[in-house]
This record gives sequence, C-alpha cells and structure tokens, in this order.
Amino acid sequence: MNKTVLAAIIVVIAMLGFTYLAVGSAGGMGGEHDWVNKLAVLGAVVLVIVTAFVVTKYVRQMQYDRASGKLADENWDGIGEYKNELPFGWAVIFLGLTIWAIWYFLAGYPVNAYSQIGEYNEAVAEHDAKFEEQYKNMDESTLKEMGGSIFIVQCAPCHGLQADGIDGKAANLHHRIAEKSVKHVIMNGGNNNILGTGVPMPDRNGLMNANTGALITDAEIDAVAKYVAGGLKGTEGADVFAGTCAACHGPDGKGMEMVAPSIAVFNPTLVANILSHGKKGAIGTMPAFNNLTEVQVKALGAYVTDLSK
Repeated sequence: MNKTVLAAIIVVIAMLGFTYLAVGSAGGMGGEHDWVNKLAVLGAVVLVIVTAFVVTKYVRQMQYDRASGKLADENWDGIGEYKNELPFGWAVIFLGLTIWAIWYFLAGYPVNAYSQIGEYNEAVAEHDAKFEEQYKNMDESTLKEMGGSIFIVQCAPCHGLQADGIDGKAANLHHRIAEKSVKHVIMNGGNNNILGTGVPMPDRNGLMNANTGALITDAEIDAVAKYVAGGLKGTEGADVFAGTCAACHGPDGKGMEMVAPSIAVFNPTLVANILSHGKKGAIGTMPAFNNLTEVQVKALGAYVTDLSK
C-alpha cells in the first residue's frame, strides 16, 4: 500500500478516535433529541474524511501525475492553462454540500431550532393578548390613567414629564400645533399619514385664498399661523383661515374625515395615526411606535387628547 494512503488512513482513524473521546465518551452527544451536537459531530466526521481524501489525492498527483491535455489559446507571459474539465468528484461534493446546507438551515438547524428570542417573543405575544383582553373595556378615567403611565415611559424622554416639549426639542402637547409648525407645513406641504393614509397637503404654491382669488402671501401665512397656533381665537388671521384652510380643515379646524386632520385639538384617531406612522415637521422627525398594543395606543390617545383641551 502506498505510504501516502496509509498515512491518510492512520490520520483519519486518529482524528475519529479523538472526536469520539472529545464528545462521545464524555456525554457530549447529548440526549436522544439533541440534534445540534449530533449534527456537529457528523460534520466533524465528514470534514475529517473529505480532508484526508482531498489531501491524499493531490499529494499523489504531485508525486506521479504529469501535465497533459489541450492548452487554452490564452497565455500570460508564456504561461498557459490546460482546458481541464471540472473533476466529477468536485461537482458531486459541491452539489451534496449545497443540498445539505439547504436542509440544514430550513429543516435541521437553525430555523427549526430552539431560540431564546423566539421564546421571548412568544411570551410577549401571550402577555399582550391577556393584557388586551383584560383592559379592552376600560372607562375613560382608567384609560387616561393608563395613558399617563405609558406616556412617562414612551413619550416623556422627548416631550418631557409635563408634555411641554422640553424647550422646543419636541412638540408641546398642551397645544395642538405651534406657530412655526404651521408655517412649515404651509411652506412645504405635508404627507405624514396622520389621516391614516398618504393624502398630501399642497405647499404654498397650491394654496389659494378664496377671498382674494390669489395664492397665499407671506403676510397671510404669518397671520394664519398665529391664528391656528392660538387655538383659532381672535380675529387676526381668521379671514385667511376661512378663505384658505377651512375648506379642508373645517370652519372649526377640527378636520374632515379622509380630507384633512384636526389642527384645533388632538383626538384619539390623530394620536393613533401619528404613533403608527411617525411624523416629520419643523422640529424634526418623530419615529413610529409600532411596539405598542391597541389598548396602549387607545390609552395614549385619551391622555394626549385630554392634555390639549
């Protein structure tokens, strides 16, 4: 027997023996259903055998084979390349490993394996379902109380414990909208899905004052921004609002379903849509809060709505 082949056989036997000592005799194979360790040991065995086979094959080729076959037309500084076919064994090994890899990931492991994250998500979903069932019929007072607790955890880091926006870093939720925010929307338009859909508001180039028959001016923007931010009170800017904004937002500014949102006060639907889609404005971007349950969104809507009354 060739010395190279004999050496390969000895190495394979030694490596398999070492593998058995490392995981088999020490109980490392685990229980009957411990597929992870069993697959790991199987992979180690296959790896040892394939490695020994490949190394032996190419050592013997270096010892005995001579170059033969047809050279390719291309060469690099006089160094040519033979037109050799892909070795059949390589193709079989590649195909086999590909099939095994697909099975391993989709059926064997890890997709079909135990996951701490998966167990956590299942536990959270189960808890959320119990939570929703327990609190689905709360009265208004309890709903606002829960909303206040959720607000402290989820909203207060930006809006402040008093919901005053922490010096303009976030919206002051005691008022529906600030003057600079009104100007920003008028100048740039808006499409924040706060109606639950992507209905856009045009920018100033699409806003006509019906009273004058012309596009809204800078002076009119300043006036209507103060009027809206002031809670639609007083007379300054009221005529601009009536001629430009009331057609969509309503004469009282409380919005029209599927047309425009309320710009007078918050309401639970408006709060829910902002939580679902986030919001971009003059201050910056508020992210969406999709980690909240329906009851939590409802509670926050009740709490924030009460703040702006």
